[in-house]
Amino acid sequence: MSKKKSAMVVGCGAEQGLGAALCRKFAAEGFHVYSVGRTLSKLQQIVATLGEQGFSAEALEVDVCIEQEIMALFDYCCRDNSEFQPPELVVFNVGNNRHIDFLSLTVAEQDAFWRAGCMAGFVVAREALGSMLAQQRGTLLFTGASASLRGKAGYAHFSAAKAGLRMLSQSLAREYGPLGIHVAHIIIDGGIEGELMRRDDPQRFQQAGVDRFLTPDAIAETYWYLHCQPACAWTQEIDLRPFAEPF
Repeated sequence: MSKKKSAMVVGCGAEQGLGAALCRKFAAEGFHVYSVGRTLSKLQQIVATLGEQGFSAEALEVDVCIEQEIMALFDYCCRDNSEFQPPELVVFNVGNNRHIDFLSLTVAEQDAFWRAGCMAGFVVAREALGSMLAQQRGTLLFTGASASLRGKAGYAHFSAAKAGLRMLSQSLAREYGPLGIHVAHIIIDGGIEGELMRRDDPQRFQQAGVDRFLTPDAIAETYWYLHCQPACAWTQEIDLRPFAEPF
């Protein structure tokens, strides 16, 4: 009996967020989904909802800033006695953004943003690629941001991490694309209509109007499109924004 395919989304939080939308999309396409994040209760809610819809998913609590936890995550998902294949679609979707004036920024804060936003992506990529090479196929996707391309005042820490992640994706695409692994970077250039925006900036959300923000499910369609691209026409980087977003 053949094993079911699996996908992994690293960086899942609220059900109204992008990570959860990616889990929904991949599960609906027939994958067993590993929903990975740092808050188990949120992960369990995502998985419970998917289970109610008849989909296959699993919640895995991981601190992506700890290398050993990421290694243990992939050891578990790639174990020989699993009923699922090792993940052939892996998304690094970790984000931790906030405004900090540069002269107030501490070394500890800079280090924390870099570790979560860039270093963790390196470790996830290393573990994912090792497995994908053994399968001779796979898709590795990184969630970027406007800060991947341009540094904004008060966001030096975030921009440094996101720009580093972008360069990581380019290097990996050039090194592993010829070996059959599709590596792509998705720039999210605009606000996402999710729980964070509704909670942290409700006035902006209420005044915006229809289609002024990216929706998680619409973004997830692009991630799936990238996974399905034929090898003769791969995208390495793509940017997404609402129709009214200035750029």
